Amino acid sequence: MLRIFFLLPLPTVANTPNFITNFMSSHISNVRPEPDPLLVQIADYVCAEPKFSAEAYDTARYCLLDTLGCGILALNYPACTKLLGPVVAGTVVPNGARVPGTSYILDPIAAAFNIGCIIRWLDFNDTWLAAEWGHPSDNLGAILAVTDFLSRSGNPVTVKDILTAMIQAHEIQGVLALENSFNRVGLDHVLLVRIASTAVSTRLLGGTRDQIINAVSNAFADGGALRTYRHAPNTGSRKSWAAGDATSRAVYHAYNAIKGEMGYPSVLSAKTWGFQDVLFKSKEVKLARPLGCYVMEQVLFKISFPAEFHAQTAVEAACKLHPQIKNRLDEIDRIEMTTHESAIRIIDKKGPLNNPADRDHCLQYMAAIGLIFGNLKADHYEDKTAADPRIDALRAKMVVSEDPRYTREYLEADKRAIANTIQVFFKDGKSTERIEIEYPVGHRRRRAEGIPLLVKKAQENLATQFKSPQVDGILDLCQDTTRLHTMPVREFTECFLPG
Repeated sequence: MLRIFFLLPLPTVANTPNFITNFMSSHISNVRPEPDPLLVQIADYVCAEPKFSAEAYDTARYCLLDTLGCGILALNYPACTKLLGPVVAGTVVPNGARVPGTSYILDPIAAAFNIGCIIRWLDFNDTWLAAEWGHPSDNLGAILAVTDFLSRSGNPVTVKDILTAMIQAHEIQGVLALENSFNRVGLDHVLLVRIASTAVSTRLLGGTRDQIINAVSNAFADGGALRTYRHAPNTGSRKSWAAGDATSRAVYHAYNAIKGEMGYPSVLSAKTWGFQDVLFKSKEVKLARPLGCYVMEQVLFKISFPAEFHAQTAVEAACKLHPQIKNRLDEIDRIEMTTHESAIRIIDKKGPLNNPADRDHCLQYMAAIGLIFGNLKADHYEDKTAADPRIDALRAKMVVSEDPRYTREYLEADKRAIANTIQVFFKDGKSTERIEIEYPVGHRRRRAEGIPLLVKKAQENLATQFKSPQVDGILDLCQDTTRLHTMPVREFTECFLPG
């Protein structure tokens, strides 16, 4: 048999992929390094005795009520509830964690997915806006699942332990988001939910400092989900369950670490193969400030509307204009909207909108709903409302532009404004006033105004599934600090059992 061999030239440095060049040009030491500083900082923070402000605990208490209310509201939507329950139908776990508003009793990993899914489904829970944005209360999916399971297994876990873990998770996620922009490299912000939830879950399960480091290193080793499901042309419902996926993965890593599974100390900094080189353009992932309780104190509540947060003030402005234009929709010539850069990049969207997830991330759609109906509810994203021809007619007349001041003040740490303006111009040459709103009602600068509205929001959300006595009991409990802090978690979650 005749065999012919072709000898191919080795690639030159000029045309060799970077990872091969790095491998060929340097000797790689197999000496196991000390853990990356970020892993150590996170572990030391969650292991330290908590010394958080009264304001942080007070805000966390309202955050707990608001977040669970959002989850209960989501149970009204079959697209959400079809994803809930055990992986194998009929599975019941002894002493398992409860999923609020349902009869499901699940292992903590499955429960974290379920709870995280309902919390995030309607895009109505709290928000953090920085270089990377996100929703820190997504972490409650892991925290509540783990603490409820521990409480039902005989551990003396109280609701104050939940609040402490929420403050810690908010802080880890939020401070990492201040300067590290994962979305700019195409990664979804639920990466930070996975990191924060892994750290606090491992601590709640009794993990040591080294076990927390190992668990968090594995969470980073997962890489990151792509953001494609949040953007045209692929916007879809995964953005509503991505946080549940992140929290369940976090609990998985926590349990593995408790069993003694190893970690990867230079998972971030390892040349060629580490997170930073592979996924973050070789930039260092770092903390912008020491970890404390800053994020919980500063967090943004979504109170008025289930809308992507960059649109909150736009919808508020649109609702203010509603009385002036509701009977003149056919007379409108154009609608001028001024906003900040992040809103343009994320939710300035033209063309067909294919599903509720598409619509709740369209600035023009949300503003049109406010102008037409004077309000914005979750049902407005459903197909029945979206079929109203007036919505797309108004969208076609909208002109969106950036105000550099809005963009600048959005980024300033002492402001964090989320400004939008709307002005409607009619065919007869007249116009409405120019409505400018710089801070949404859920902002810390409007916190006094916002808290009573937040409680009302929770009441309305809970009432979609529970009868009045149960709703009143939950509201009374969550506003009684002493009773709430000392209540065992298993008793707290039983307040949310279906009637």
